[in-house]
Amino acid sequence: QVQLVESGGGLVQAGGSLRLSCTASGGTTGHLAMGWFRQAPGKEREGVSCIGNVVQAVAHSDSVRGRFTISRDGNTVYLQMNNLKPEDTAVYYCATSSRAICIRNIGYRRGGDDYWGRGTQVTVSA
Repeated sequence: QVQLVESGGGLVQAGGSLRLSCTASGGTTGHLAMGWFRQAPGKEREGVSCIGNVVQAVAHSDSVRGRFTISRDGNTVYLQMNNLKPEDTAVYYCATSSRAICIRNIGYRRGGDDYWGRGTQVTVSA
């Protein structure tokens, strides 16, 4: 059973930066694609970024492309968020699934059993 734990959220002013981390335990996830998602109050959860396994394919949503960078080191995935905007305020979740893939420049596609973290709050003040 894979467990995911996010960290690194907080309060930052617009234009600032944060780095989120997602650490997996309970299984080896180095071969799995990982995704970051976010959910703002009153809105549906949306995909933000993903990263593949060996191929290291990455993808970002249009709203964060050029500002966010995703990377991984073993069982930890990072989301570097620069030039943050108030509209980036949300709870950020990391996720994977047993057959997840990240299609370069397109996005995350789940498959099999899903695993989600509990999320970390990011608040960007104007």
